[in-house]
Amino acid sequence: MTKQESIQELIRSLRQAVPEVMGVMVAASDGLPIAHDFPETQASRVAAMAATALGLGKRMTASLSLGDLEEVVVRGREGYLVVYGAGEKGVLAVAAPQGMNLGLLHLEAREVARRLREIL
Repeated sequence: MTKQESIQELIRSLRQAVPEVMGVMVAASDGLPIAHDFPETQASRVAAMAATALGLGKRMTASLSLGDLEEVVVRGREGYLVVYGAGEKGVLAVAAPQGMNLGLLHLEAREVARRLREIL
């Protein structure tokens, strides 16, 4: 299985485990999309913003001595965008609707991010 196929399989497995998810993005830490199921018109923007949010979150936790960043959660009236680090080279971003069970999302997405670290 190629790297791209492995990443696509991780996206499918996350969608299966948490069907309420609205979109999944795997991006490089420089903000370029690697694989996703967002509409193509949104992909580049989501990848860039997710990488930026992760970088900012890392700086904030470091400057406040809060330990290693777990995730960045952005909450809007209609839902969430949760960004997870996937090693030094990757970012996992997941869009979810308002009312989503964030505990379940974190449980599944953290495992996907861990597996992405190995692939990327």
